[in-house]
Amino acid sequence: MSKRQKRLPFIEHVRIETIAAEGKAIAKIEDLVVFIEGVVPGDVVNIQLTKKRKNYCEARVQSFVEKSNLRQEAFCAHFGVCGGCKWQILPYAQQLQYKQQQVIDQLTRIGHVHIEEFLPIAASAKTEWYRNKLEFTFSNKRWLSTEEIATNEKMTKPNALGFHIPGLFDKVVNIEKCYLQTEESNEIRNFIRDFAYAHHYTFFDIRNHAGLLRNLIIRTTTTGETMVVIVFYENDSEKITTLLQAVKETFPQLTSLLYVINQKANDTIHDQEIITFAGRNYIVETMENLHFKIGAKSFYQTNSEQAHTLYSIARSFAQLTGSETVYDLYTGTGTIANFVAAQAKKVVGIEYVPEAIDDAKENSAQNNVHNTVFFAGDMKDVLNDDFIAAHGKPDVLITDPPRAGMHPDVVETILRCAPHRIVYVSCNPATQARDIQLLSTLYNVKKSQAVDMFPHTHHVENVVLLEKKL
Repeated sequence: MSKRQKRLPFIEHVRIETIAAEGKAIAKIEDLVVFIEGVVPGDVVNIQLTKKRKNYCEARVQSFVEKSNLRQEAFCAHFGVCGGCKWQILPYAQQLQYKQQQVIDQLTRIGHVHIEEFLPIAASAKTEWYRNKLEFTFSNKRWLSTEEIATNEKMTKPNALGFHIPGLFDKVVNIEKCYLQTEESNEIRNFIRDFAYAHHYTFFDIRNHAGLLRNLIIRTTTTGETMVVIVFYENDSEKITTLLQAVKETFPQLTSLLYVINQKANDTIHDQEIITFAGRNYIVETMENLHFKIGAKSFYQTNSEQAHTLYSIARSFAQLTGSETVYDLYTGTGTIANFVAAQAKKVVGIEYVPEAIDDAKENSAQNNVHNTVFFAGDMKDVLNDDFIAAHGKPDVLITDPPRAGMHPDVVETILRCAPHRIVYVSCNPATQARDIQLLSTLYNVKKSQAVDMFPHTHHVENVVLLEKKL
C-alpha cells in the first residue's frame, strides 16, 4: 500500500520581498525561501505551498490580503494563462531595475570576478509590439477557463490557435490579441483560425498525430515586410491551396507566403522543405546600411530595433580600428560579423548550422562585404589550434553562444590563442558568469552592460568586455 503524501501547509499573510533571478518573486518564512509567481514586491498574500525542499519552497497564491503600490494592471486579456509576459504587473522601470540587479548578482556571485564598471541597462524603446517573429500552434484541445468548465455546457469550439499552456503540452490557449507583434499579426492569425472554423478544417491532435493544421509562423521587419508560414500535418492539396489562396487575397500586402508539410513527431521545420506559394521566399531587414535576407529557417534577433542597440554596444566594446582580425563565434547568419566588418581587417565567423552559414555568406555578398569568411561545424571541433594557424590569430574575439554557454574546450582554445580583447554577448548571465570565471585567469573584466530585448519578461541579454592582463 502506497504511503499517503503529507499535505503541504497553507500560510497566511506572507509579504513578497523581491524578485529572483528567473523572474519569480521571493518571500521568506523564517529561514525558508519561498518562490511565487504572479506577485510583485510589497504584495501580502495567502499562499498554498506546492513543493517543499530543504532550503526552499514553491507556492501559489490563494488570495490577496494587500496589494502592493508597485503593482499595475496587466494590459493583456491572456495574462496569467498563456505563460508569456509575466511581468506586465510590474512597472517597466522596476523591470529594468531587477534585470540589472540579476546581471550584477550572477556575474559577481557565480563568476566571482571583479567587474570594473557596470553600465546602465539599455531599455527597449518599445515595450509592446516589439517582436518580429511569433510561432502559434493549432490544437484540437483548446484550454478551457475555470468559468467555462463550471458551466458544464457542451464545448462547441474545441479547436484553438495560440500558445501552449505552461506545463500542459497538449493544451493551447486561443489567442485573440497578442501585444508582442504588430496588429497585422493578430489579423492574419485570427483570419486563418476563423477560415478554418468556417470550412471545417481539422486542427492538430498532438497526442494522436492527426489533423490538417499544425503550426503558424509570422515574421515581420521594420521595413514593413511580412512572411507567413503555415505548417500542415496532412498533405491535402485541395484544402491547402484553398486556405493559402484565401490568405493571399485577404492580405495582398504579404511579402512572402510559404507552407510546409511536416509529418514528423516534433514541430521543428529546419529539416523540412519550405514551399513558396506566393511572393518571395524571404523578407529583408535593415540595420544601418546593411540589408539582411531572412528566410523561414533563418535566425534573427526577435527584437529588431533593440538588436541594433545590442550590436552597437558589442561593436563599441570591440574598439576596432580597421587593422584587427576578428573572430565571431556562434555567428548565426553573420549579423554581428557583417555589422563590424567595416571596422575590421578580417572577420572569421563560425556557426554550427550549415544553412545559417549559407545565409551569412549571402548576407556578406549582397552587402558588398568582402572581408568576411564563414565556416560551419561544431565550435569545439572547428575552433582549434590548426584552424587558428590557418586563418590567423584573432586580435578581437566576439562570442554570442546559446543559453548553455561555451564548451570548456572552446574556452581552453580561446585562452591558448589569447586575443587582446573578448566581447562576450549572452542571453544567460549565469552561464556567461561561469565562462568569465574560466577566462579570468588571463583576462580582466573591464565592463558589463545589460540590454533589455524582451520587456515584460525576466529575460535579459548582457555584453561583457574582457581585456588581456598585462
